[in-house]
Amino acid sequence: MLTSGPVWAINAAHFAENWGFYTLLTMLPTYMKSSFGMNLSKSGFIAALPYLAMAIVVQLAGILADWLRLRYLTTTQVRKLFTCGAFLVQTTFIIAAAFITNATGAILSLTIAVGLGGFAWAGFSVNHLDIAPRYSSLLMGISNTFATIPGMVSPITAGWMVGTNGTAAEWRGVFSISGTIYFIGGITYALLASGNQQPWADSAPVDLNTACIEDSD
Repeated sequence: MLTSGPVWAINAAHFAENWGFYTLLTMLPTYMKSSFGMNLSKSGFIAALPYLAMAIVVQLAGILADWLRLRYLTTTQVRKLFTCGAFLVQTTFIIAAAFITNATGAILSLTIAVGLGGFAWAGFSVNHLDIAPRYSSLLMGISNTFATIPGMVSPITAGWMVGTNGTAAEWRGVFSISGTIYFIGGITYALLASGNQQPWADSAPVDLNTACIEDSD
């Protein structure tokens, strides 16, 4: 299982998605305040807009992914299209936001980045069921463990990079790191992912009761 390329493709994608997710979730109000002088009460509402867009896109993405699988594309093609396409959009717009100098443009770019990132969740996040239905819960636990690391590391990293005042150059560094991780995650997923059940997942399940009886004999 742990030597399987598709498993590590999911792990890499889950890690990459959550890095950008947690960076913006924790730092976006600070970014809006330090870069554009918006007070926290106003920027807090604006900071929620990307996640509102994402919540809507996730619902539509699942329906679209299933429709494409039934009519036009293989499961592998759909998973790669949605994950890699979303990561490409996120890479482009999160880096663009780092260089935009007006609040409206920055908010729009980040809303597109996070919102269209919802398509990735119809890719890698259900891919466990494709490659190993019997072990999908275990694989989700493994990938979610990797994906939890950004929740601890990315806010600390971003906070350390921007310091007290948060200059434009410092925020460019924060967003560029997120964009780079998205890009690497997308490349890894494109190369290693699969929508087919893996050979190691075909083995018959072990009957624990029978195994215990045999061992006692």
